[in-house]
Amino acid sequence: MSDDVDMTDVSSSTTKENHPPIHSKDSDATSKTTTVTKHTPWLEKYRPTKLDDIVGNEEAVSRLAHFARQGNLPNIIISGPPGCGKTTSVLCLARQMLGESFREAVLEMNASNDRGIDVVRTKIKMFAQSKVSLPKGRHKIIILDEADSMTEGAQQALRRTMELYSKTTRFALACNASDKIIEPIQSRCAMLRYSKLNDEQLLKRLIEIAKAEQVSYTSEGLEAIIFTAQGDMRQAINNLQSTVFGFGHVNSENVFKVCDEPHPILIRDMIGKCLKCELDEAYKAMNHLWRLGYTAEDILSVIMRVTKTYQMSEFMQLEFIREIGLTYMRVSQGVQSQLQLSSLLARLCEKAKTNAH
Repeated sequence: MSDDVDMTDVSSSTTKENHPPIHSKDSDATSKTTTVTKHTPWLEKYRPTKLDDIVGNEEAVSRLAHFARQGNLPNIIISGPPGCGKTTSVLCLARQMLGESFREAVLEMNASNDRGIDVVRTKIKMFAQSKVSLPKGRHKIIILDEADSMTEGAQQALRRTMELYSKTTRFALACNASDKIIEPIQSRCAMLRYSKLNDEQLLKRLIEIAKAEQVSYTSEGLEAIIFTAQGDMRQAINNLQSTVFGFGHVNSENVFKVCDEPHPILIRDMIGKCLKCELDEAYKAMNHLWRLGYTAEDILSVIMRVTKTYQMSEFMQLEFIREIGLTYMRVSQGVQSQLQLSSLLARLCEKAKTNAH
């Protein structure tokens, strides 16, 4: 499957041949060692437990595997967009290095919740001071998820803690933006950068889970999940489970009901009207979406994604993306009105008319 997501008509999704449910005997192999029940979120049930099972970012994962083989783990910072496997990779690394000592020797915290300096002075410092029996050359590991949410004061305190307990403890920081981590911490860590997952990687994983759970699905339904996830594996798996639990069948119509996004078919039709300079018809389509309760940001986000895959000249595509970006900037600055969207459609029609001549 290519990166371009070609959405078909909603009505056709129900006429497509459904994939027969297939039972996977190995479905439990990908689950965690903790007790798995039918109520366990699929995100946790199918979370990888080995570095070899991590999807995507092969180069960065291979560096982590090298650290695991050497046994000498440095402090690390993993930066990247949500849902690309940052925290899961660190957990797999810790499990591989520490084995049976994993529970006693690993502290996992979400820094967006525990972001103050008191957390560093109490929880983190107490864990770093604790005594744990580990194999020679192994260290306790403190995992800080969303570390870029920590206050500067907390990061300064963390820097000092990293220095004091460097002989016994290693720190693994996961963040979305590494530039929000203070320079003294960055200089003490090895930096790994993750990118969002591509469509093929998401699709392969979704099919594995769908077969293991005996899910009834259509190919258009999985494409819709990939379209809404935007490279986020966590969101893709959650959307799959939500659609299955809500409707029992995964097709594009059900997926967009669950995700509550403007349907790309409607957006694609609206862009087509703009290319034909049919402003009135394009406005009717936009007004319909507005009446459904979607915000300007919701509509603009889908317009941008659909425009990137719409079949048009490269020059026209760049012009459309430029106008959409300018409108998105105005909306993000607080001017969230239908007038901004109407102005965008008028400019897109004008661009199409100028290019036609």
